[in-house]
Amino acid sequence: MTYTHLTQEERYQIHNLTRQGIHLSQIAAELGRSSSTISRELRRNASARGYQPALAQDKATQRQTQRRNARQFDPEQWQLVELYLRLSLSPQQVSDRLALEDRLSISTEAIYQYAYANKAQGGDLVGYLRCQKLRRKRYASGRERRGVLKNRVGIEHRPQWWIARSA
Repeated sequence: MTYTHLTQEERYQIHNLTRQGIHLSQIAAELGRSSSTISRELRRNASARGYQPALAQDKATQRQTQRRNARQFDPEQWQLVELYLRLSLSPQQVSDRLALEDRLSISTEAIYQYAYANKAQGGDLVGYLRCQKLRRKRYASGRERRGVLKNRVGIEHRPQWWIARSA
């Protein structure tokens, strides 16, 4: 099912069906939407007076006009980033300097990704980074990356004589 925004008519239908006491999953089935879409709509656009479809439509329109699309940088801007990297500035310093000069707002991570993509295309930008590792460590992923021991026996499954020996 492809994602499309809720229309104003669908918002009025949601309002009427919820006032009739119909369950979210039934509303979703009737509108041909996911129940999480209906739940999110009601949670996101509820006011002190309950769900108001006209207010919900206004909020959705406002969010749509205020959203910030990912910026695409032109080649001249990337050449400036490359120049600063070749002058031995770190990606953090490049990002800060460009922000101070009001030229470009770019994150440190975007600069790193650009440098490593450049390397994949045969470029030499990674050589100008201060920390030239094959792979950068991802600290915030939350997933354990170490290997699992083969034929590992948990301590609860070890023989009793072994447990008595360690005491």
